[in-house]
Amino acid sequence: MTDPGLSLGLDLGTSGCRACVLDAAGRRRAFAAVAWSGPFQDPETWWTGVLSVLDMVCREVVPGALQSLAVDGTSGTVLATDGQGTPVGPALRYDDARARAQAEAIARVAPPDSGAHGASSGLAKALWIAARDTGKQIRHVLSQADWITFRLGAPLGVSDDNNALKLGWDPLQQRWPRWIEALGLPRAWLPRVHRPGTPLGTVHEPLARRFGLSPGVRIVAGTTDSVAATLAAGVRQPGEAVTVLGSTLVLKVLSPRPVHDPAHGVYSHRLGEHWLAGGASNTGGAVLRRFFDPATLERLSRALEPDRPTGLDYYPLLRPGERFPVADPGLAPRLDPRPKDPARFLQGLLESMARIEARGYRLLHALGAPYPRRVYTTGGGATNPAWTRIRSRILGVPVVPAQETEAACGVAQLGRLGVTARHGPAARRR
Repeated sequence: MTDPGLSLGLDLGTSGCRACVLDAAGRRRAFAAVAWSGPFQDPETWWTGVLSVLDMVCREVVPGALQSLAVDGTSGTVLATDGQGTPVGPALRYDDARARAQAEAIARVAPPDSGAHGASSGLAKALWIAARDTGKQIRHVLSQADWITFRLGAPLGVSDDNNALKLGWDPLQQRWPRWIEALGLPRAWLPRVHRPGTPLGTVHEPLARRFGLSPGVRIVAGTTDSVAATLAAGVRQPGEAVTVLGSTLVLKVLSPRPVHDPAHGVYSHRLGEHWLAGGASNTGGAVLRRFFDPATLERLSRALEPDRPTGLDYYPLLRPGERFPVADPGLAPRLDPRPKDPARFLQGLLESMARIEARGYRLLHALGAPYPRRVYTTGGGATNPAWTRIRSRILGVPVVPAQETEAACGVAQLGRLGVTARHGPAARRR
């Protein structure tokens, strides 16, 4: 047999499904991606995408060498199923904020550090769905990743620490808190929760035959898409961090202890023996795209002088409102004075974003996380060498490219490395 010890990761994103196969040394051996063929809210759309990428990657490797499989999904996407796992209505997307009344009810009973706060939380969505269960069909409330894991062969009604966080799971006490009972959500609907990397079961035999897999390919508990992306980037030790330079600015640092600050949108995911603490600013690439098209941005970046500060002080936002590292829903964008030289204006924007990044990491440090000793970078801005030098100067630490940019390759590592398997199962429902 060639290709011994392969592990597969499935990433369920906003726009489509991706699959990554890693070998025993962690090298990428295959990758595939498809766009969703139907509405995101239809769980069968996810399943169709999963089957498509499995078909594709199993043609690139020896499928019989696959040993493990894990799934990540969008954090906060929720669906309800009956006792057989059939969805009861459409899923509610991660950014669906219709459950405002339910969020207010949660705010009255949940502690401030719970991940269940907000109208877009998984728990708020679950309560909204429960209030409309007129046919009394619901038996399980699951995340996107939970349901796909079930379809692949894991037991129905299991989840992981990270996907369960926004449903109200207490990762410190490793249990469902008692205050959830006051909200009227049946406890039996809540999944049994495991730490990421915990073996859950094996791939269904008919699926294994379809794709040429060996019997007994193990399915391990997965994680959220953002945690998977952090794993892919290369974060392994406390003090290592990852910054996502996308439309917004997302910071995450590996910490030996959890930190929380709901006012700033700061919460922590368990990752093995450690915690991944982070927050997201509204600044980022979307602001740059407002002023520069991609070709102009690339041309001007070559004219920057990253080691000579401009002295410009902006707070680049598309519209008023910021949560991290400043908690101010009315914070106004600050984009003046604007110099005549567009390259100088661009450098001022990049320097200001780097200061926001540094301020964010200082806030996480003040809350109890370590200040980064190295920052991995992913997202579109990661390929801008001038911005990288600016950020390294302002952050005061090395800034390096992510080892991998695909979340699917990060979640594949859960099976390959067994991040938490050495701790034993942590399935809890109490």
